[in-house]
Amino acid sequence: MGKRTPFYGIHEQLGAKIIDFGGYDMPVQYAGIRKEHMAVREKAGLFDVSHMGEFFVSGPEAADLIQYVAVNDVNKLFPGRAQYSALCYENGGMIDDLIIYMLDDQKYMLVVNAANKDKDLEWINSKNTFDAKVEDQSDRTCLLAVQGPSAPEIVQKLTSVDVGEIKFYHFATGDFAGASNVVISVTGYTGEKGFELYFDAQNNDPSKVWYELMKTGEEYGIEPAGLGARDTLRLEAGLPLYGNDITDETTPIEAGLGWITKLEKGEFIGRDAISKVKEAGPSRKLIGFQMSEPKKIPRKDYKITSTSGDELGVVTSGGLSIVLDRGIGMAYVDTEHAQPGNQVNIQIRNKPVAAELVKPPFIKKK
Repeated sequence: MGKRTPFYGIHEQLGAKIIDFGGYDMPVQYAGIRKEHMAVREKAGLFDVSHMGEFFVSGPEAADLIQYVAVNDVNKLFPGRAQYSALCYENGGMIDDLIIYMLDDQKYMLVVNAANKDKDLEWINSKNTFDAKVEDQSDRTCLLAVQGPSAPEIVQKLTSVDVGEIKFYHFATGDFAGASNVVISVTGYTGEKGFELYFDAQNNDPSKVWYELMKTGEEYGIEPAGLGARDTLRLEAGLPLYGNDITDETTPIEAGLGWITKLEKGEFIGRDAISKVKEAGPSRKLIGFQMSEPKKIPRKDYKITSTSGDELGVVTSGGLSIVLDRGIGMAYVDTEHAQPGNQVNIQIRNKPVAAELVKPPFIKKK
């Protein structure tokens, strides 16, 4: 038996199919991935993502510690602003991708992937020679995500915070569905409008927040959504998943994350190695692809070859785009071939199947 979030009983009641994910017993689907996926694309979906890790870094040198271990420039933040970043080893390989929230002048929240929580915490602590305190509050922090075109209306009905004022990668703190001190943020992982709600499980009633959201969202067609739909949605949006598209063997430059890697900000772990990759140019790049014929579904670890049969790379994420009804995926392809429009083959059950390299996202939102 894995760990359980405070919403586990609700998932059971709803008849969710439960799987082990990052050491947690998590719902992979309720009514079915297709239905949940389309609810998020057209109306709204509610995800329990409380398995994610939350570290609070505080103290006079909290920013200095984060600046040293993470690749983005934390000095660009202000209270109410969030930032996508990554932790890297000295060789430039990525330990994890994460979101950094600046709560106040001396306090930050780091949101990390569930499966990497212990590794990340150990790494940050081992580098903490600063006047900063790192607290792991993952087990007491609830995280719900409301995603979809109707999310703003649903969320607004449950808070006095003006959620229309919260811009992308910003957040506000306030009341929500009877819970207090809730961080209401807009970072998203589906390519849709939406909000993440962080709150303390010990000082609030998690079930009440869930039921209030479902009750308020009923007229908008809200559906509970599991990790299966979360994966198909993020793939359509061309968003990387740690363990698939980014690993400790990929650098931010190869992964197309040069934009979050601020080499000019000063010393940080992995900077020298990443600089070298940037100067020389990466030997491979993460790029999207779309299958040319229907009903051909690419999967992780399938090989990619040129039309003449040369091996070019390997699929890191693959599946069916529910909206396009076509196989899509992401892959590392050697740099000289990694151009959108290039025709390639994906080796599906050792047979070459035609595909075209494309620049994600696969679904263009207005």
